[in-house]
Amino acid sequence: MKFLFLVQGEGRGHMTQAIAFSKMLEESGHQVSAVILGRSKRRAVPEFFRKQFSVPIEEVESPNFEVDKNEKGILIGKTILSNLCQLPKFWESLRKIDSTVKRENPAVILNFYDLLGGFYALLFRPKAAYWVIGHQYLSAHPSFIFAPSRHFQRQLFLLNTWMTAFGADQRLALSSLKTRSSSTVAVVPPLLRPEVKSLKSTSGDFYLAYMVNSGYREEVINFAKIQPKLIIKAYWDKKDAAEVENPLPNLSFHPIHDQNFLQDMAACKGLICTAGFESICEAMYLGKPVMLIPLQGQYEQSCNALDAVASGAGIKSKNFDFGYFHREISEITPPQQEIHTWVAEWPMILTKLIVQTNQSTHFEGLKSQIRGIRQKLSQKIIWKI
Repeated sequence: MKFLFLVQGEGRGHMTQAIAFSKMLEESGHQVSAVILGRSKRRAVPEFFRKQFSVPIEEVESPNFEVDKNEKGILIGKTILSNLCQLPKFWESLRKIDSTVKRENPAVILNFYDLLGGFYALLFRPKAAYWVIGHQYLSAHPSFIFAPSRHFQRQLFLLNTWMTAFGADQRLALSSLKTRSSSTVAVVPPLLRPEVKSLKSTSGDFYLAYMVNSGYREEVINFAKIQPKLIIKAYWDKKDAAEVENPLPNLSFHPIHDQNFLQDMAACKGLICTAGFESICEAMYLGKPVMLIPLQGQYEQSCNALDAVASGAGIKSKNFDFGYFHREISEITPPQQEIHTWVAEWPMILTKLIVQTNQSTHFEGLKSQIRGIRQKLSQKIIWKI
């Protein structure tokens, strides 16, 4: 079966999910024929993402978040206005997606939470089955934990999630721990790359930090100064960052790199990061405690942090307070075995999804043939009359 991927380019989580899914498809004898990536103006496409696909990565202009002047928090009003002003560009992106879909003729279009995917399915009505996948779709499940007291942001989060899934044949909700599917979503395990599963976890002498927005740099430096005895290795997504920066004897900064980051995660004492779902699950799989700092203004990350705390993966904080994490880390016991067992169910789940899609496609084909026969019969009857 042939798949076409649409991938959101904000952060690394959706990219690593796409890589993991492509590996599963290859192992099952299926094919990814094209990858379309929603371009982020604040970040370069990581080289590790390009190397993982044998097909070219086609970039398109896609809706992006706007951040404050410190490059830390998300500005909701500015984000909405900025994206509305770029509607002509996004229409051209939709036409480019349609051209690629017609050229590749995939059986399934799989959208990793890019807003353009939903509008493409709504406006262009492709023949291919349309699947969406992401932790965000778990918001339609009764067990989902919503961050309190932010009604407007919650509604925007739900609206965005709904729009990405216009006309979806499958809504696949990633969950860190096994949960029953509901009538609205199919709950599936996290998408972890083979490299994560093959790592051997050890206990090193340093803490690992990851920030999706470069504005957290000064905060990380300030808290590292307060705790000079704690060794901290920080990764970030800043464009054109130096290979290594050493602002303090106990602190180093590194541009995000798939292999180096994962190896450091396997060897660190614990992970301190903004609350991206994928990083949380990778840490859980390796048995590493986490401390989560949700991005300001990004409601989804506040929900991710609450979910991680409820699952026992770690603790939540308002900032990169390494001392606080150091004091609390001994009380955190990630559910490592539970996530291992859950992730191992993916091959069975994927087979079931593909069988369902094949059956649905066959049924639609039969209905089309019946409609054709009816039209011919009606034309003959009218001609005889």
